[in-house]
Amino acid sequence: MATIKLKQIGSPIRRPEKQRQILTGLGLGKMHRVVELEDTPEVRGAVAKLPHLVAVVD
Repeated sequence: MATIKLKQIGSPIRRPEKQRQILTGLGLGKMHRVVELEDTPEVRGAVAKLPHLVAVVD
């Protein structure tokens, strides 16, 4: 299955608890951390909710 790389570009400090939980669910939590996940609709939906905190890396 295809994968995507996500990089955290924003800090979870002073963000709502729900956004922090989404970051943790994606395997992120610290600045500039990169994770590789399966490209599923669930992951894409989570990224769409956090465009100010997460970026898709080539």
